[in-house]
Amino acid sequence: MGRIRHQALDTEEAVRERYTAAAREREAELCCPVDYDPQYLKVIPEEVIERDYGCGDPSRYVREGDSVLDLGSGGGKICFIASQLVGSKGVVIGVDTNDEMLELARRSAPVVAERVGYANVHFRRGQIQDLALDLDQLDDWLASHPVRDVGDLPGLEEEKDRLRRHQPMVPDESVDIVVSNCVLNLVPGSDKSKLIQEIFRVLKRGGRIAISDIVSDEEVPEELRADPALWSGCVSGAFQEKKLLEALEAVGFYGIAIDQWQQAPFAVAEGIEFRSVTITAVKGKEGPCLDGNRAVIYRGPWKRVEDDDGHVLERGERVAVCDKTYRILTGEPYASQVVAIEPRVPIPEEERAPFDCARTAPRHPRESKGDDYQETRESCDNGGCC
Repeated sequence: MGRIRHQALDTEEAVRERYTAAAREREAELCCPVDYDPQYLKVIPEEVIERDYGCGDPSRYVREGDSVLDLGSGGGKICFIASQLVGSKGVVIGVDTNDEMLELARRSAPVVAERVGYANVHFRRGQIQDLALDLDQLDDWLASHPVRDVGDLPGLEEEKDRLRRHQPMVPDESVDIVVSNCVLNLVPGSDKSKLIQEIFRVLKRGGRIAISDIVSDEEVPEELRADPALWSGCVSGAFQEKKLLEALEAVGFYGIAIDQWQQAPFAVAEGIEFRSVTITAVKGKEGPCLDGNRAVIYRGPWKRVEDDDGHVLERGERVAVCDKTYRILTGEPYASQVVAIEPRVPIPEEERAPFDCARTAPRHPRESKGDDYQETRESCDNGGCC
């Protein structure tokens, strides 16, 4: 355990030193070529653009009016692009722990605000695996409560807990979309699970993620993970490609998709390929399963598919689903793949029975139409197809 902790400290220091230097002078090896929409770059100071280190463009998933959280916001480029996309009614929060990068972002924010005509970007100092703790607030407390010896440590931990509970940097269920650009791989391995949980915590129900990052095609061996230079270079700290998807699924995301995949590797180390991907997913499976006599039909082209909750949809078959699953499968990203079947006579919510979502079963058309449905009419009545 001591060796792992020492390794984590080495890699964290390597990341801090490398990105501090990169905030002062551009380092080409820290980024992949990315094409951003040039119309959004016009208002951003050149020094921010020069010191942008990323591997994708998660800002293109942002919508007007969104509340956006950018993890590892660096010099602020993605935040400033998102600022223009969300408009004056949206808000953008950037979180980073590197002082030099934050200073660059914070001094650039008023310049961008003046050029776009509104100020909706805020930068906060904190670790992305601990989004509840605002390090600027903690520093303010430490200024009047210095830690002189180990006897002062319990007070420090109590203040951290108080800040997390009562003054969280990013509150629960407060943002519409979490984006990040090549930073998840910089988080120590022991904190990666906590990072995913924190992303889930701060998202509203129905919130989304757009994560551009470096992943590996194989598991990275310990000797490569222990190399601070490879870690700070966005290489050896990468998630294995499938394990990133599994981590998102385990915490409760659905609709998880590899939206962008870079064919050419960003780097290769001992035959292991590291490449850029952009992953999208949605939060919102929480809540009871109630039966509103709804069904969905999977359109194809696969013979059958299985969703994140184990519902197996056979092509062309009416499948009984609960109200929650119906909402999920008839929304993004699934809507174009299913036919939505509503009941002819809606069931009041208070009368809906519990639905067993642990099984998949067909739904007879009469369940949705009603057993007493005996209507007969000519095919051309009411705007028919002939």
